[in-house]
Amino acid sequence: MLKKTMQEALNAHIQEEFYSSYLYLSMSAYCHSINLKGFAHWMQVQSGEENKHAMKMFDFLIQREGKVALKEIQKPPHDFKSILDVMQKALEHEKKITALINKLYELSLKEKDYPTQTMLQWFITEQVEEEAQVSEILQKVELVHEKGSAILYLDKEMKKREAK
Repeated sequence: MLKKTMQEALNAHIQEEFYSSYLYLSMSAYCHSINLKGFAHWMQVQSGEENKHAMKMFDFLIQREGKVALKEIQKPPHDFKSILDVMQKALEHEKKITALINKLYELSLKEKDYPTQTMLQWFITEQVEEEAQVSEILQKVELVHEKGSAILYLDKEMKKREAK
């Protein structure tokens, strides 16, 4: 059985993961509005992954006989300056989520909650991948940002992403 502090922290993080899904969906809508369908697709796939992350913690809480207490999801931003702005905000967000997961892991160490540590290790590994992927895309966008026609090629590449 989970300790109350760990249960509350995991519930708070479920909210963060659902917010992440909502944020990427909002970014997808923005990309559609500027006719970058490939980026819109990439963001929609990312939204689905974030939803799966939330459900992974949701299921873990239930497995550990914890109580799931869903919290209100904050409204994400919907106005962005450019695709560069979108990708910068996506990387900032991934770094924030990494820091939150690291705090969860620290709490699980303090609580000597070994099953939660094991589960969180998956998230730690996943965040390394997420940050690297978004960072790579951001670097490419930064490279082509001055030359608008190149962004169309990158947009075509973004559409090739498949869900995990």
